[in-house]
Amino acid sequence: MRRIFVVWMLVVLLTTACAPKPTPEAKSLVFMAGYVPQASLPFVGVYVAQEKGFFTEEALTVDIRHTAGKGEHLQLLVAGTVDVTTQDAAVLLKRRADPGLPLVSIALIGQRGQQAYVALKESGLRTPQDWAGRTVGFKGTPPPDLLALLDAVGLTENDVELINVGFDPRVLSEGLVDVYPVYNSNEPYLLQSWGYELTQWEAADYGIPTLGLTYVTTPDKIAQDPERIERFLRAALRGIAYAEAHVEEAVDIVLKYTGPETDRDHMRFMLETELTDAHTPLTDEFGTGWQTEEQWQALVDSLLQYGALAGPVEAKEAFTNQFLEGARKE
Repeated sequence: MRRIFVVWMLVVLLTTACAPKPTPEAKSLVFMAGYVPQASLPFVGVYVAQEKGFFTEEALTVDIRHTAGKGEHLQLLVAGTVDVTTQDAAVLLKRRADPGLPLVSIALIGQRGQQAYVALKESGLRTPQDWAGRTVGFKGTPPPDLLALLDAVGLTENDVELINVGFDPRVLSEGLVDVYPVYNSNEPYLLQSWGYELTQWEAADYGIPTLGLTYVTTPDKIAQDPERIERFLRAALRGIAYAEAHVEEAVDIVLKYTGPETDRDHMRFMLETELTDAHTPLTDEFGTGWQTEEQWQALVDSLLQYGALAGPVEAKEAFTNQFLEGARKE
């Protein structure tokens, strides 16, 4: 009798194990990249997930849209037209402070800030201390990481000549400024492709808290359908992992969105640079996108110190790891 029972239990277990998983309910989601099509890593994760069928495997239909980068993606997110977008962590905090947008990071893809500063190697500038008496460019208003960097090396705004520059790096190559602000995955490629050797500095290398791009949603979107957000993030992170293992194929996919006229080498440079910045001992342990209250609080404190926030922001309310935890379980 006991033998019959054991055989019956084995049959039940095998039947259960072999039974097909129920097909999840089909869902849809609107993703808006925070800029024009390019090989920015959070964009690439979505592009690859779309083209390799990772979203389909999650029973998720994703409508991929782009913006010109003038902030409308955040307004559309808060209005409910968009479900997930991308945003720089510092800007996320600024918009939480003023005008009080309910933005929540669901994955911190860039573990360090995108901003860097470069000089032509022939200028002889080797350290930020050498900036004293030189012209230093900024875009719009002097960013907090620039002020923090000057402070870290014992300089003040009065020790340099700050100049508001545009987005054309020829300002540097033509000698109009000595130090030019760049996105480390973008303008350095252009300047180097024109034949210039560069010296580059990043605030994070001087102990200054910086964070990069995040996937962003709102508390309302999370409350409405958390499973949909988790499916999106699981597929997008899978897309990032695939891109890292298949860089050339990932660049091919990017060109489907940017258009074939785009400089392929530029896109590869952007992707590889941002892949490097996505890795830290923290992400090696917990996975791509992991974030901590300590990281966010350090950034809040730095932004407050240098006058970049309109008021205090609760760091723990600016992010959640709940979907990363769900993705890890899978």
